Amino acid sequence: FGRRFEAPLLWQSIIMIVTMLLMLKLCTEVRVANELNVKRRCFAAADSKDEEMKSAPRRSCLDFDLKHFWHWSQFADYVQCVLAFCAVAGYLTYLWLDSSLFVELLGFMAVLTEAMLGVPQLYRNYCNSSTEGMSVKMVLMWTSGDTFKTVYFILNQAPFQFSICGLLQVLVDVAILLQVYLYSSYPQKPVSHPTHPASTKAL
Repeated sequence: FGRRFEAPLLWQSIIMIVTMLLMLKLCTEVRVANELNVKRRCFAAADSKDEEMKSAPRRSCLDFDLKHFWHWSQFADYVQCVLAFCAVAGYLTYLWLDSSLFVELLGFMAVLTEAMLGVPQLYRNYCNSSTEGMSVKMVLMWTSGDTFKTVYFILNQAPFQFSICGLLQVLVDVAILLQVYLYSSYPQKPVSHPTHPASTKAL
């Protein structure tokens, strides 16, 4: 609304959001199915006594802290958090829509967040000194897609935020591929994985 850009970029963003939500749903289901700790973590938790009485639960953000944030037990909690974020961001955008500085900063933060998608994988590989369990084909698809996208940004003279963050995203992808080469060519000391006494139950 603050600064128009091409429709293909909008559709790409919508497809990306839907895809990420589907992946988040799958990851949540897999993690909860394999989790030994059965305590439910949620974005907006209900009082257990109210649930036992089958009455309308009182809602409260019991787990809204850094310790449990984004480690909830149900996909619905993530959807609630995303909707709450969209409501706050939408309201702020409505208030500051006439500010070019806010609009440019909002656009930069949005594409920068997308550009950082590969950083957690890069950091985990660095901490483990290994790329074991990571799909190299997936990273190659990331790299090719991000490269084509960045070239599209540059050729079509998209707002500078798109081009800068696109280049950053390609650099992160290349860094992960370099990790694959380095850790396969120069194997590090194997990383010991902690075991749980009840892990056989989960298997």
